[in-house]
Amino acid sequence: MSEQTDRGKILIVDDEQAVRMAINKRLTRAGHQCLEAEKADGLIDKIRQDQPHLVILDIKMPGKQGNEILPEIVSSFPGTSVVMATAVVDPSVIVECIRSGAQDYIMKPFDLEYVTQIVDKTLQKRKLEQDIKQFQESLQAEVEHQRRETQKLFLNSIESLVFALEAKDKYTAGHSRRVAAIAVAIAEEMGLQGEEMDNIRLGALLHDTGKIAIDHDIMNKPGRLTEDEYRHVMAHASIGAGIVKPVVNQQILDIIIHHHDFYNGQGYAQNINGGQVPLGARIIAVADSYDAMTSDRPYRSALTGEQGLNEILRCSGTQFDPEVAGAFQRVYLAGTIKGK
Repeated sequence: MSEQTDRGKILIVDDEQAVRMAINKRLTRAGHQCLEAEKADGLIDKIRQDQPHLVILDIKMPGKQGNEILPEIVSSFPGTSVVMATAVVDPSVIVECIRSGAQDYIMKPFDLEYVTQIVDKTLQKRKLEQDIKQFQESLQAEVEHQRRETQKLFLNSIESLVFALEAKDKYTAGHSRRVAAIAVAIAEEMGLQGEEMDNIRLGALLHDTGKIAIDHDIMNKPGRLTEDEYRHVMAHASIGAGIVKPVVNQQILDIIIHHHDFYNGQGYAQNINGGQVPLGARIIAVADSYDAMTSDRPYRSALTGEQGLNEILRCSGTQFDPEVAGAFQRVYLAGTIKGK
């Protein structure tokens, strides 16, 4: 009996019953589980139902030929090996089958011991390929896990730095967290969920990351900013996106870059039309503006929550997306967002 490390389920496809029986008997004695089919008709359904590890496929059969159905088997069942059986001596036919995905071939009349050896070798190769694939998938999963852990550590560091800088300033303390809470409430009201919701939450937490690089004195100037000062402050959107780019997706980058864009396309240095502003950025624009308006700033005292709401509604259709402004109004009136 041949040494075999992976006893398998074998489907023998041949129109000659005597051939099928002989191969079946020999492979069964070697420890394999054997199934039979006499033609290509219905073969795909049979493979799908029985899930053999290997198919011994005769080339010359009534109706559809083995080499004609071979490509469909290979594409539909990548985990199933195919060995062609043939009495054809034309090398071009064999070459065609190998190119189409057959693992090997055996010639008629069969030497049953050689058939067993070919089956064993093919199953061993199949197992090796599956082990390699499993190892690669495991390695890829581990790399992805490490990437996510590194990303998490980096983002936590950035968030902590932003929060620490905000905490040092009585005017901005807790701003990013409050913006995130408001943005998530609006997004939930609009029926967003899953990855889109995660992007909005993280985009809100990171939207002011770029202010790390902005002059503190300009940020807290009590009077009106000059044009150069305003340009300097507004650069925080692109600076922040550059800081977090290595570890966030494009959707979060777009939120950070565009969170000051106007719905009507008339925002400062805005290079896209209002309707093209990402939805997450439109949501954060409302949340960011509301929290800024209802917080004390060097140049003015905080508005009340109701005053902030009215200002959001007044600018609906110009600075703010009307749909987002409407969702904000609903969650505010429901008490989800606390006014001051």
